[in-house]
Amino acid sequence: MDFSKSMSVAASGMRAQADRMRIIAENIANANSTSPVKGGDPYRRKIATVTPTFDRELDATLVKSGKPLPDKSDFKSQYDPGNPNADKQGYVKLPNVDSLVEIMDMREAQRSYEADLSVMESTKQMLAKTVDLLNK
Repeated sequence: MDFSKSMSVAASGMRAQADRMRIIAENIANANSTSPVKGGDPYRRKIATVTPTFDRELDATLVKSGKPLPDKSDFKSQYDPGNPNADKQGYVKLPNVDSLVEIMDMREAQRSYEADLSVMESTKQMLAKTVDLLNK
C-alpha cells in the first residue's frame, strides 16, 4: 500500500485548484476596472490552465498549474461620456470578465479542491487504521 503516492497526487490537485482560484479572484477583482491610460485596453480576463506531469519517482501522473492564457473575447463597452477614459463617442472599454462565469468557475475549483482534500483525509484515516492494526 503506497499511501504517499495518493497523498502526493491529491496535493498536486489541491495546489492546481488553489492557483486556479487565485486567477479567478484576480478576474473578479478587475471586473470593473478600466485602462490606466486613455484609449488603452482594460484588464483582459485570464484562463487558468492545468497540465498533467508524470513523476517517475512516484510512478504517478500529477497535475501542475500552467501559464494562464488571455481570454481573446471582445471587451465590453459602456456609454459613460463623463469618464476620462471615454472615446469620442462616449464609450468606455471594460474588461471581458463576466462575474457570473467567474463565480461558477470558482465553485467548480472549490469542489475539485474539496474532492482532493477528501482523498487526503481518507488516505490519512486508512493509514491510521493500518498503524493501529500493526500495533495490536
